[in-house]
Amino acid sequence: MTITELTPPSGEPLTLAETKVHLRVDGATEDSLIGDLIRAARQYLEQATGLVLISRTFRLYLDDWPCGPVIQIAKGPVQSIETVTVCDAAGLPQDLALADAILDGQARPARLMLPTRPVIGRQINGIEIDFTAGFGEAGTDIPDTLKRALLLHVALLYECRGAVSPDSQPAAVPAGYDRLIAPFCRRGL
Repeated sequence: MTITELTPPSGEPLTLAETKVHLRVDGATEDSLIGDLIRAARQYLEQATGLVLISRTFRLYLDDWPCGPVIQIAKGPVQSIETVTVCDAAGLPQDLALADAILDGQARPARLMLPTRPVIGRQINGIEIDFTAGFGEAGTDIPDTLKRALLLHVALLYECRGAVSPDSQPAAVPAGYDRLIAPFCRRGL
């Protein structure tokens, strides 16, 4: 199973203005750095939780159908399934009808049930599922706890800015960060 991002986020979960207020920064001389730190903190949080903060489109590649009736999608929350494409015996892509598909996009991981499962004609990446995931288009759609975690993380990264280059961020995680994101992390048995 491989997931690739098809469209980048239209923005970041934190605005430059609200982040600068949190950091108590005036002026515009470090706006570029702060923007880079916001992006690094978002990417870190998304990696740690499996969440997608700002909505965007992804593609899930599968080699074969799962053993059970449910296809699990690790990124979430899943808003919609755009297309399900299966390579037929001739290797040609065929889009499946999604009218009777069932999606539980809020589950962790999200779950998709399809009414039919055609034979796959390609052994590697024979199934492609395009889906939209995220809390919404703007930072106001994201739970406040996650935004607080992001602000704390950006503040710590900003304090470390002289010791660690922006390309090597995140350099550290602030105290209490793990407690803030814990309710959003997936736990395995």
